[in-house]
Amino acid sequence: MEDKVILEHAFKAMENAYAPYSNYHVGACIATRDGNYFYGANIENASYGATNCGERSAVFAAYSNGYRRDDIEKLAIVSDGDTIATPCGICRQVLSELLKPDTPIILSNGKQTMVTNMRELLPYSFGPEDLK
Repeated sequence: MEDKVILEHAFKAMENAYAPYSNYHVGACIATRDGNYFYGANIENASYGATNCGERSAVFAAYSNGYRRDDIEKLAIVSDGDTIATPCGICRQVLSELLKPDTPIILSNGKQTMVTNMRELLPYSFGPEDLK
């Protein structure tokens, strides 16, 4: 699968962002190995702690439909900012458990694009194995 396709899906997801406070729109798309796509967008709330980021929305949608980390092929995260959006700390923690460490994560703002993974974004993550 080409990165261009998943990025197009992520930018389409960004159209559904609800960002009246920050005016910073994020879209995300999970591509699964069986060819399905799950969208997510940032949804803000006046109580900022109740806000949900686009990438968590997308991965939660995939999981809510029965998919798990081995089913996920790629994640794309896009924004309308001047720089490439990278996942916040909460998202990095969530994604470190719900994605495989080497799952490609494509980041873009439409002008710049980079590919990374959770191993690079959160090298010393805390996960289920630490609770044993």
